[in-house]
Amino acid sequence: MSVMVARKKVVRKWEKLPGRNTFCCDGRIMMARQKGIFYLTLFLILGTCALFFAFECRYLAVQLSPAIPVFAAVLFLFAMATLLRTSFSDPGVIPRALPDEAAFIEMEIEATNGTVPQGQRPPPRIKNFQINNQIVKLKYCYTCKIFRPPRASHCSICDNCVERFDHHCPWVGNCVGKRNYRYFYLFILSLSLLTIYIFTFNIVYVALKSLKIGFLNTLKETPGTYPSMSLTVLTVLEVLICFFTLWSVVGLTGFHTFLVALNQTTNEDIKGSWTGKNRVQNPYSHGNIVKNCCEVLCGPLPPSVLDRRGILQQEESTAQEGSCPRGPGTQEPPAMQGPGQAQEGHSVLSLQVPAPPVSDTEVPEEKQQTPGELPVPSLDAGRAEH
Repeated sequence: MSVMVARKKVVRKWEKLPGRNTFCCDGRIMMARQKGIFYLTLFLILGTCALFFAFECRYLAVQLSPAIPVFAAVLFLFAMATLLRTSFSDPGVIPRALPDEAAFIEMEIEATNGTVPQGQRPPPRIKNFQINNQIVKLKYCYTCKIFRPPRASHCSICDNCVERFDHHCPWVGNCVGKRNYRYFYLFILSLSLLTIYIFTFNIVYVALKSLKIGFLNTLKETPGTYPSMSLTVLTVLEVLICFFTLWSVVGLTGFHTFLVALNQTTNEDIKGSWTGKNRVQNPYSHGNIVKNCCEVLCGPLPPSVLDRRGILQQEESTAQEGSCPRGPGTQEPPAMQGPGQAQEGHSVLSLQVPAPPVSDTEVPEEKQQTPGELPVPSLDAGRAEH
């Protein structure tokens, strides 16, 4: 006997979210699809620090101070923690409008702009919003079907509108927005300090070695674990990585420090929203560097509005073969049958519990029916009527 069983398949909301993002750990980790440069970032940081801890740190801890590797480890762990926090978090993605919401917004726009004659370009979809006595334009996103909040922008790589959009950083493999900008700033700041630290003590290591055995002998010295590789090759490799990183990371840190002091984003600086021809004052700036830094780096962090791990339930009907054990009071749901056929559930009960004999003149009592069950005429009742 086949039984139809309805099973509920649990589907998380992150599996149905639009956009070009990838999710891991059941939606807890959110990144962009292009993660190749992010892996390169991990490789450069881990590789350089591994060489520094393996060779230079041991010598410097003995010759100078054991605090040198300890401080380097603190900087390394802090930089890695902020990098992963920036890369794996929601930058502030704004959900797209539902079909009903999009239709309502379209009706509002048509009611405001009126019907546009064929062949003419429709007016721009813009709303004016006032912030600190300053008019700010809210632009309509044709992809997300929403009017973007102030300072939000649509990322073409992730295909999402991001609140307080700063930029898309391939080195961290994610957008940088309202919910992860402070961690991005702390990452580049700690990485700059770590790079300067390793670069400085690499030079100190070579100088101390040169004072003892001479500069040329230092270049020829080989570590015990890798006798075929000159120690200077490893040191020079670290110095080169740190040197080129200094110019980019330290310069980037200085640029974002300038933006934090003005309470401005990279996107606004590139577009010249508050400078240049517009000559419009930044309505988000408090006019005080300390207040701007506190708002950007120490202000309350808004929760994610995506609800990535919310549950969407979908029913799936499956057929199972075999007999199902039933108790004495349970019956299968009846099917629609003709007047001359007996129900399958009643026939099984008649085999298990024999009914008492009924004479031709005795009319049997009606069986108790379940709600919604159709009465089935019995043959004995038909005989009694005749």
